[in-house]
Amino acid sequence: MVSLSKKAIRVLGIAESFRETSKKSILAGVVMRGDFLIDGFSFSFVTLRGNDATDSLIKLYTKLNRKDINVLMIGGIVISLYNIIDIDEVYKSLKIPIITVTYNESEGLEEHIIRNFPNDYQERLEVYRRLGKREKLMLKTNKEVFVRAEGISIESCKALLNRFTLNGKIPEPIRVARLLARSLLKTFIEF
Repeated sequence: MVSLSKKAIRVLGIAESFRETSKKSILAGVVMRGDFLIDGFSFSFVTLRGNDATDSLIKLYTKLNRKDINVLMIGGIVISLYNIIDIDEVYKSLKIPIITVTYNESEGLEEHIIRNFPNDYQERLEVYRRLGKREKLMLKTNKEVFVRAEGISIESCKALLNRFTLNGKIPEPIRVARLLARSLLKTFIEF
């Protein structure tokens, strides 16, 4: 169980950036302590329209070679144009709690997956359906977010999101990871 009162709790915030004309997206990870000090970075790549998001995320974490990260906080679960992160597999592999955060209501992606992958949608749909429903949470900032959590209660998830969200609805570890991924994408635009 994650100790929410721990001053130096460490969250690995993960976000991506890509151009639809690219083959890969940049996945950036930022280790942030509970006092908002940044304590590390890691990067990986994810194939647009591929099936490697789960493995790429695990690789990003493993490259850090750290045992002091308490929670993964991921901006989105279906990334890189329908490349789905299997949070159950990530949790089994890494054995640390996972919170995925999205910001908009959605009717779901099943129709989009079938339409975009007419020849191999079954496996994607299976992984997507295993994710289960998202929980809607109201943050202390009076903004709604939608979360899926593994290895952590919804109450603890909400407390962590409130702790790491200074304003708006994007938690700081995800916000900084997104900025970093976008900056790297601009640097390596021809990637």
